[in-house]
Amino acid sequence: MATDSTTMSVQRYDASHKAAWDALVSTGKNSTFLFHRDYMDYHSDRFNDCSLLIFRAGKLAGLLPANLKADGTLVSHQGLTYGGFVVTRDATVCDVLECFHAALRFLNEQGITQLIYKRVPGFYNTLPDDEVAYALFLIDAQLIRCDTALVVVQSDRLPFQERRRRSIKKAQKANLRVAQDMTYQPYWERVLVPRLVGRYGVKPVHSIEEITLLGARFPENIKQFSVYSNDTILAGCTIYETATVAHAQYIAVTDDGQALGALDFLFGWLIEEGYRAKRYFDFGICNEQEGRTVNLGLLDWKEGFGGRTFAHTFHKISTAAYTKLESVLSHRLNSAEKPIAKLTAAIQKV
Repeated sequence: MATDSTTMSVQRYDASHKAAWDALVSTGKNSTFLFHRDYMDYHSDRFNDCSLLIFRAGKLAGLLPANLKADGTLVSHQGLTYGGFVVTRDATVCDVLECFHAALRFLNEQGITQLIYKRVPGFYNTLPDDEVAYALFLIDAQLIRCDTALVVVQSDRLPFQERRRRSIKKAQKANLRVAQDMTYQPYWERVLVPRLVGRYGVKPVHSIEEITLLGARFPENIKQFSVYSNDTILAGCTIYETATVAHAQYIAVTDDGQALGALDFLFGWLIEEGYRAKRYFDFGICNEQEGRTVNLGLLDWKEGFGGRTFAHTFHKISTAAYTKLESVLSHRLNSAEKPIAKLTAAIQKV
């Protein structure tokens, strides 16, 4: 089902849209491989997909990866680190505002009254996308969470903290080595899962079967790096690589690896050698309790490598707020109504 919004129309995603969806994800200025359907759909059994496609005069102009919760709230996206509208590389302010207007109107007419919007952090974008920030301002979106993503800017890196340098030297003296593993099983079974279960009583979000599947689907984007002493694995990190960012997705170390500085050695190598050509190296967040508190030990460690903060924001939006965009979009809304008015007049004359 579609609804018109000036020259815009909106459709809910189904499998017939896959090729068009993935094509825009591949070229959009604020998208990553996490929005490809082969990534999103690996956990389709856990989420009620309610993703939207926004068309302008029949041409795909934007996407909204999203799922519908049992309480009727739409989230973009509950199964992903971030979500929000994906738009074309040449999208202007008014283009993005039209996507918001069309999608919010569509959702409101469908009886969905609330959208939780998880912005893509700006360092993932290939071009600026703060048209979104302006849209959120105009519709009075409520800021409900703000996380601190610790990021190294590779073109202007800060020096490593002295403690990090000492730890790296200790690992070098122990003849530790970094290797890219071709399978995820050694790290998952010998380091990551035992560490998470033993220390926190939890398992990683991705099972070994799931990360193996995703790694096979996206071999250029998902990679496993581990630290070894001879043939003994001591530490590791799963990297999610995009056009602009190398993101550390899973980080863990054994007790022996901790004593030898294996984790610092790994991240020193990733930043200075493995991903020195990327714009950004992203350590991820240090927050707990929906952003209200900070894990100070984790913060100190990440800042010790030169990581500094980008905000990752979450917003609550009333779908009825689409009307608040109409004053800014009046020139487009009015121009779209003129052909309809002329057609109506012609029909009346007949």
